[in-house]
Amino acid sequence: MAIGLDNPGFSDALVILGAAGLVIPAFARFKVSPVIGFILVGLLVGPAGLGSQIDRAPWLYYITISDPDSIEPFAEFGIVLLLFSIGLELSFKRLWAMRRLVFGIGPAELLGSALIIGITLHYVGQDWPGAIGLGLALTLSSTALVLPLVGTTSAVGRGAFAMLLFEDLALVPIIFALGAFAPSAGESGLGEIGIVALRGGLTVVAMYIGGRLVLPRLFAQAARTKSPELFLAASLLVVIVASVGTTAAGLSPIVGALLAGLLIAETEYHTEVEVITAPFKGLALGVFLITVGMSLDLRLIARNWSELLIAVLGVVTVKAIVTYLLLRVANARRGTAAEIGLLMGSPSETTLIVLATAAQAQLIQASTAAFWQTVTAIGLTLTPLLAAAGTAISKRLEGGTESVAGPPKEGRHAVIIGFGRVGRLVAELLDVHQQPYLAVEADIDVVKTARAAGRSIMYGDVVRPELVDRLDLPHASALILTMDDPVLTVRIARRVRALAPELPIIARARDATHAAELYRAGVTDAVPETLESSLQLSEAVLVDLGVAMGPVIASIHEKRDQLRQTIRQEAKLSREPRIRRLPRKGELDLI
Repeated sequence: MAIGLDNPGFSDALVILGAAGLVIPAFARFKVSPVIGFILVGLLVGPAGLGSQIDRAPWLYYITISDPDSIEPFAEFGIVLLLFSIGLELSFKRLWAMRRLVFGIGPAELLGSALIIGITLHYVGQDWPGAIGLGLALTLSSTALVLPLVGTTSAVGRGAFAMLLFEDLALVPIIFALGAFAPSAGESGLGEIGIVALRGGLTVVAMYIGGRLVLPRLFAQAARTKSPELFLAASLLVVIVASVGTTAAGLSPIVGALLAGLLIAETEYHTEVEVITAPFKGLALGVFLITVGMSLDLRLIARNWSELLIAVLGVVTVKAIVTYLLLRVANARRGTAAEIGLLMGSPSETTLIVLATAAQAQLIQASTAAFWQTVTAIGLTLTPLLAAAGTAISKRLEGGTESVAGPPKEGRHAVIIGFGRVGRLVAELLDVHQQPYLAVEADIDVVKTARAAGRSIMYGDVVRPELVDRLDLPHASALILTMDDPVLTVRIARRVRALAPELPIIARARDATHAAELYRAGVTDAVPETLESSLQLSEAVLVDLGVAMGPVIASIHEKRDQLRQTIRQEAKLSREPRIRRLPRKGELDLI
């Protein structure tokens, strides 16, 4: 069936892809956060922006989003993929280690902020049920914006994630509690909450057991095909099935996505899954941010700017102070507590859900819900600015140190890419000398065998540059390239050298020509197999002829150094510009 080019889906896709491919890189060039960029795009192309001028200029139809409701499912999918990727970075062991933060600070922050906001709103005229609903809605913070800004590995990221995780888990109970407070609810509302809690708990347990049994087999089969498309399809299938399962049980789909990520994090496939789903997560989150921008109406903001300013400042101040005090009680550093407090200050995308629930339950009026929806959209827009302010305040409180929000310092280890014959031998010698390492291999059967033997190895295909970035090579002790693919070896060496100028890179080369190319790509040492086999043969000949072992080893080392210097000199000379005559034009060209 043919689809006309005037279909709304085409113009909406044009705007979204144009924002991702053209507008956002332009913002990045001026060091403007992509979060703000997407929101500004939504503000520009939404119904309150250029979309309001379509009647005067029909051509604007093709560069505006004509049906905002049509892209909301993609925005929700972006949040689902975000929670899935967060689960991939965690594990049940790490989550259990964070239980004090999740179930201690988390509920204290949620209930404390909601209580203060609710009491304040009650004393300015809101009745108690509505004040409670607004307090619970406004105290929620944005998982979709906060975690991409700080991650989950730093002290700030761990603290923020713990509270955000509890808020995401509490979302469904909050929604049902507001429904129970509705004038028409009666006693059936509380009973329904209990049923949903029981059904949701059984669903989570079933997914946990089924996931532990099914997921390793599913991804093993996908990995053996060596097809990125099939691996991506399996990853998205797991996310969707898990989200649908928890939704059917009455829980939020983000709970299912988080659980799916946690289950995959326990397998050797988690890094590959995270890399292959990252582009979809980024684009879908961009769609969500565009919807946030479309919800802003500058004319409405201009008419009510004073009330909106007081509301935004009040919410941010209450949440930041409550979070700061709770973290200080938990012995967090002042800078860390202040930075997390400001990060958690603005409302959340889930605030919009709770506001709609409160309005549907007749706890608040439609006009009140609209006002606080605008406050939420403004708060989401300010989140990157609050993050920057939090970082600056943290540095000042910590005496100018920059380690507050940085990644935790861990033991440095070597990274071996390729775990075939050469990679295994390198790993064995590193073990002999007690040097830590991490091997990366694209053959899942090799990975399983090495894991069973106690090797430190992960599954991953380094053909994709995103995986190389995930290995955190600037903090490695060395990189050893053992693949039998000359082109890929040179490409990885060149990319890593740009990322880590001081990192020792030792690469396997086929011959002297390949070794010279690797030196030009920036490797520290290239080891040509043909030359090494010749040296080993020469050593065996000399020993069998009766020459003493000491002089033989010395001469072999001397010859190896001589050959290495020759190859390096050839690589250096070939890198220098020289004059060549073009075959057709007879002009001089520098190469």
